[in-house]
Amino acid sequence: MVVYSSHFDFETQGEFDVVDLTAKVEESVRNSGVQEGLAVVYAGHSTGVIVLNEYDSALIEDLKGFLRRTLPAEGSYRHPVNAHAHLRSMLLTPSRVVPVRGGRLGLGTWQSLYWVEAETRPRRRRVEVTVVGE
Repeated sequence: MVVYSSHFDFETQGEFDVVDLTAKVEESVRNSGVQEGLAVVYAGHSTGVIVLNEYDSALIEDLKGFLRRTLPAEGSYRHPVNAHAHLRSMLLTPSRVVPVRGGRLGLGTWQSLYWVEAETRPRRRRVEVTVVGE
């Protein structure tokens, strides 16, 4: 069994900035040499979200609207400053597990992996990829 770990960093521009992670995660899978297994895509941040879904501009705008309505930045929260960002991350989760098949991510027809920034200000982010398999 092979266990391969890597990471990559990127900058976000603030609230609801969307960064496509798919190519970087695919690169990690290729570099791992794993043909069949799992890729764990993890953000060690409590205010960011990794989405596994269709990378479509209309759908992304719908997601932003949903988050604005459900957990507005200007809501009444007990946690100081950025409770909305923490709650958004809890709702949508900061990690995903994707099968590896034939040495590639086993994504569905329209699926991509992307980051959605939950913070209102720009941030430097790191995503870790761990690939396990044969």
